[in-house]
Amino acid sequence: MPSERARALREGRRRAQFQKFRLIQLNLVPLVDTFVAIVFFSLTAATVGDLAPILNGVTLPQAKVGAPAHQELTLGVSSRPAAIVFNGHQVMSATAAAQATSNVPDQPLVVPQLYTALKTAADSIRNVNGVSQNESVTTPLAIQGDKTMRYDLLQRLLQTARLAGFRTITLQVQRATEQGEATTVTM
Repeated sequence: MPSERARALREGRRRAQFQKFRLIQLNLVPLVDTFVAIVFFSLTAATVGDLAPILNGVTLPQAKVGAPAHQELTLGVSSRPAAIVFNGHQVMSATAAAQATSNVPDQPLVVPQLYTALKTAADSIRNVNGVSQNESVTTPLAIQGDKTMRYDLLQRLLQTARLAGFRTITLQVQRATEQGEATTVTM
């Protein structure tokens, strides 16, 4: 029986030689978890531009470049009806804002009724953040102006917001795409 013994030894050597090539087990769970996380973050990042709501009655102009809009305080100028809207609440009519005379010395462009609303919001943000009443607010204020809005009114809104304490003021437009869709963009 030496041949059987020789064959058993040969097979034993072969098994030992090829033992290192044998696949024991492949765990795919971490790989699948990684792919799920990548897909989740990709989809989440793709919808950031749609977070800023467009106020009723505001038709935004379109732009081809810009960063996606984020959640911000919103000041809108609508054309139908012609109104100044701050965070969804009508403050005054656009005509009254254009014709209002300033009550702040050396600042002829300030709109008093809008200044009061913006100052109240800025003061409450300061109180929540625990900062001095003389410091600017870091929360961004987005201005959504109808494409028919006059530039002199925009200038008055910018000046009023700056004096109320807002440091970061952005203008929002709609980004035009090749498919004809529009998304809100902060400029």
